[in-house]
Amino acid sequence: MRLLRTVLGAATAVLATLACTTPATPAAAADAPYDVLVFSKTAGFRHDAIPAGIQAIRDLGVANNFTVTATEDAAQFTTANLARIEAVVFLNTTGDVLNATQQTAFEAYIGAGGGYVGVHAAADTEYDWPFYGNLVGAWFASHPAIQAANVKVEDRAHAATAHLPQTWNRTDEWYNYRTNARSTAHVLATLDESSYSGGSMGGDHPHAWCKAYAGGRSFYTGGGHTQASYAEPAFRAHLLGGIRYAAGRSRADCRPETGYTALYNGATTGWSQAGPGSFTNADATLTSVGGMGLYWYSAKQFTNYSLKLDWRLAGDDNSGVFIGFPPSSDPWSAVNNGYEIQIDPTDSPDRTTGSVYTFKSADLAARDAALNPAGEWNTYELLVEGERLQVFLNGVKINDFTNTDPARSLAGHVGIQNHGTGDDVSFRNIRIKELGGTPPTGNTTVQAEAFSSASGVTPFTKAGANGGQTLGYVDPGDWAAYQGLDLTGVTSFRARVVSGGPGGTIQIRTGSPTGTVLGQVAVPNTGSWTTFADVSTALTGVPSGSQTLWLTFTGTGSGLFDVDDFTLVRGGGGGGTGPIRGLAGKCLDVRSGATADGTQIQLYTCNGSTAQTWTVTPNSTVKALGKCLDVSGGATADGTKIQLWTCNGTGAQNWSAQADGTLRNPQSGKCLDVAGNNSADSTPVQLWSCTGAANQRWTLP
Repeated sequence: MRLLRTVLGAATAVLATLACTTPATPAAAADAPYDVLVFSKTAGFRHDAIPAGIQAIRDLGVANNFTVTATEDAAQFTTANLARIEAVVFLNTTGDVLNATQQTAFEAYIGAGGGYVGVHAAADTEYDWPFYGNLVGAWFASHPAIQAANVKVEDRAHAATAHLPQTWNRTDEWYNYRTNARSTAHVLATLDESSYSGGSMGGDHPHAWCKAYAGGRSFYTGGGHTQASYAEPAFRAHLLGGIRYAAGRSRADCRPETGYTALYNGATTGWSQAGPGSFTNADATLTSVGGMGLYWYSAKQFTNYSLKLDWRLAGDDNSGVFIGFPPSSDPWSAVNNGYEIQIDPTDSPDRTTGSVYTFKSADLAARDAALNPAGEWNTYELLVEGERLQVFLNGVKINDFTNTDPARSLAGHVGIQNHGTGDDVSFRNIRIKELGGTPPTGNTTVQAEAFSSASGVTPFTKAGANGGQTLGYVDPGDWAAYQGLDLTGVTSFRARVVSGGPGGTIQIRTGSPTGTVLGQVAVPNTGSWTTFADVSTALTGVPSGSQTLWLTFTGTGSGLFDVDDFTLVRGGGGGGTGPIRGLAGKCLDVRSGATADGTQIQLYTCNGSTAQTWTVTPNSTVKALGKCLDVSGGATADGTKIQLWTCNGTGAQNWSAQADGTLRNPQSGKCLDVAGNNSADSTPVQLWSCTGAANQRWTLP
C-alpha cells in the first residue's frame, strides 16, 4: 500500500470467477549465465532415455542462458572442476558411480553452496554413501509397469512446478521409495496412487521435492524414465525449474512443511471482500482487480500461527498482506488497526517488500538476495508468536518485528489487498498452521543476526548459514541483544556456531550486557569458517515472560567465531519430531539408516537424515524409521545395548525426559548414555546408571 489513498466507494465488489486456465509463466528476465554438469554414468540398469535427456538439457541451456557439459567420466568430480559449476545433474545414474576421492570433492562442492538435480534413477544410486542419500532425499525401492498416473502438485510457486496444473496427468515409470522424503524435504508434488496400479507408499507418496542441505541446494524429480518425457513441454519446464533452483537462479522456500490447513487453494469459502475492486479466481489463483480494497478471511481470527502464501507481481505493482485486524467491511479498519506486510519492491525502505508497512523496514540485503523478480512466484511465511512477527521470504528471514502499541495486536483476521487499477498481483495456496496459546511450549530458535541492538558485531553473509547470514565479526567485549523473547520454561541454550579462529565463550544474560549470567558455553575452533557445529549449556535462574536476552562474548584475540542461530530449549521436551542432540552437539542416529530389529543406535554428526529424525511422545516412546528406541532384552545392567526394534508397548521402549536433560528408562531406572563419554562419530549409546553427566544430557525436539 502506498501513502496515496484513493477515495473508497461504498459498494463491495463481487468475486469474479474465470473458467480459463492460467498459462505457464516464463522467467521474467534472462538469468545470469551459468554452467551445468550433466552426469549420466551407470553401474547398474542403463536407461535408454539418457541421450534424450542430455539433448533436452542442452536445448534448455541454449534457450535459458546456461552452458551444458555432459559426461560419464567420474574423474570430472574434482574440487577445481566443480568450482566452475553452478548445478550438477545426476541424469538416470545407477549404482556406485563415484569413488571415495570423488565423493569428497562433491561433498565439498555442495558445502560451498553448489546445486544438485536428481532425475529419476538418481535415487537408484550410491546406496552406501549416506551423504548422497540425504542429498537426494530418498532411495528407490521398486516400481510398477510404465503407465499413466495423476501427479498432484502441492507447491505451485517453485520454478519447477509453478507452470503446472493442480493435477498433472502423464505417463512414466513411477518409483516407490524406501522412505518418505517429507520429513527432511519440501514436497512439491505427490503421486495419486488411486490413479494407477502398483503404488506402495499409501496416502502420501512424494514424487518431486527440494531441500537445502549441507550448504547447498537439492532438487529431485521421480519423472524422466521414458524417452518421450524429454519431448513433453511441461516436463522440460519442470526440469528447467529444478535446474534454475539448484543453480541459485530461482529462490524458493524448500524447508519441510507439515500441519498446514488451506484457507484458499481454489475455494473461496470463508472469504469476504471489503471496499471496492475484487479478485478473480482461476486455476486456484486469486488476482487483484481495481481497489483499494481488501479480500479477508472472515470465517476465523487467529492468535499464534504461521501463515504461508505464494504471491506474484506482474510488473511494478503494489499489494500487501494484512494481519491482526478486527472484523469490518471497511478496508481501512485493517490499515488503522492491523499491520500490513508490504509487497512492492520499488518503494521506500519502510514500505517495500518485506517491510511492516511504515513501522519497520525489512533487512534489504537479505530481502534482495531472497526475492524472485516480477513474473515469478515468491512465498511468504508470517510467523506470529504473541506480539512478535517474523517475516520469511522464500525461506529466508527478512524482518523481525515486535508490536508495542497497546491499541494494535498481531492477533485477528488475515487478508490480502487489491491496491488499485494497474496493480496486478496474484496469490496462491494461502495456508495456516495454528501454534496454540502463548507462551510457546516448544523450543524457540532465533537467527543470531536478527538482533534488536548490538555492539561490535554485524551480520555476515555466509554459505551454509541458516537464513543465509551469521552474526559475525565477534571480538571480546562485543554483545548482541534480542528483545521480546519469552523465556518461560527455558532450561538450556543451544547455538549453531562456526570458527576458523581462536574460539571463545558465549555468555547468556538478562537485564543488561553486564546483567545476571544465566549460563555460558565455550565455542571451539570448529575446523574452518565453513564448518558449523552445535554447542549447548544448561541455564539457571531464567526469568519468565517476555525479556530482552543479551549474548556477550569473551575470548582472546579477534575474530573469535560466528553465531548462526541459537535455540532456547524448554525443559523436559514437550514432544515433537526432529533431531535429538547430545554430547558435543551431535545427534542420536540409527546406524546406517537401517530398519532391521536390533540395529545399533549411536552418536553421529547431525545431517538432517531420517536416521536422525525422532518422534518423541512424552513419557512414552521415542521412534525413528517407524520403529522404537529399545533396551535390548529389557535388561537393566549397565552397558546394555540400545537398539531399534519393532514397537511392542513394553517397558523396554518407554522413555521419560528429566529436568536435568537426561532421558530415563523407568523400567530400569537408568539413562540413555554415550559409551565412554566419547563424542566420535559411530560411538554406540547404551543403558547406564544415571549421573547427569554431559554424555547423558539430550535436547529433544
